Amino acid sequence: MDWKSQKIEALLEQALIEDQTAQDVTAHLAVEPNLRAAASIVARQDMVVAGLGAIARIFEIYARLDKHPQARTRFEVVSHPEIFDGVKARNGQVLAVIRHNAQAILACERVILNLLAHLGGIATLTRQFADAIKGTKTHLIDTRKTLPGLRVLDKYAVLCGGATNHRIDLASGILIRSNHIALGGGIPAVMCRVLLARKPGQLIEVEVRTLAQLDEAIANGAEALLLEDMSPETVRKAMKRVLSEQRWIPTEASGNIQLDTIRAYAESGVEFVSVGALTHSSKSVRVAMNIELE
Repeated sequence: MDWKSQKIEALLEQALIEDQTAQDVTAHLAVEPNLRAAASIVARQDMVVAGLGAIARIFEIYARLDKHPQARTRFEVVSHPEIFDGVKARNGQVLAVIRHNAQAILACERVILNLLAHLGGIATLTRQFADAIKGTKTHLIDTRKTLPGLRVLDKYAVLCGGATNHRIDLASGILIRSNHIALGGGIPAVMCRVLLARKPGQLIEVEVRTLAQLDEAIANGAEALLLEDMSPETVRKAMKRVLSEQRWIPTEASGNIQLDTIRAYAESGVEFVSVGALTHSSKSVRVAMNIELE
């Protein structure tokens, strides 16, 4: 199991423990222990699907946590061949059907729905941003602005929505931000230090907020540029300067980029546009679970 799978496993287990699914007093008192049921997960709005693959894993972990015999009975999670993570689902469409012990379904219901609603919200918003720059050469990427503990799943949902992941964590790449520059004595001093100490293959990206900073970063060996809080017009000017260089320098526009402005940034010629809103401002989609006797 790789480190991402381990993180997801731990996250799902913690969610089940948090909800005390093994101690679901209502289900254990109200429903006969050997009763089997079929649960349909239904989209309650148009949405992009994300997280379906976690449903079966949730029941597998639940079986390990719950000591009741019915938790370990056979189950299956099925969906139509046209429904999988990353596709658009219509309001009212069935996303998946679960066949399992009724108590097990009831115990895991909220964890499953919360997960699908949260990840679906990220994927749906991401698709809207991705659609807004269709036809351009600009790539949409995410940020590290995720809820603590949920980053691996949040970034997976971004992929489902049609964007690309930026850094997964601080160890994944060198990005010199304005605070690094301020604390490190300015762009020349910081760049000198980083160029001498970096490991082979590590690309140095530098955040710049003005055209003067952009010139300074390029002159001191910046290998990629983060154009932070610039207007589309300023980004166009920045791109003219970057393209006049004798070397290729990847560029990324970032900072409060909205659905109604992202197209203008993409048309400036910038290679990447990063949008923190994909993960920090997405609204959960509405999904429901309809349960009946099998």
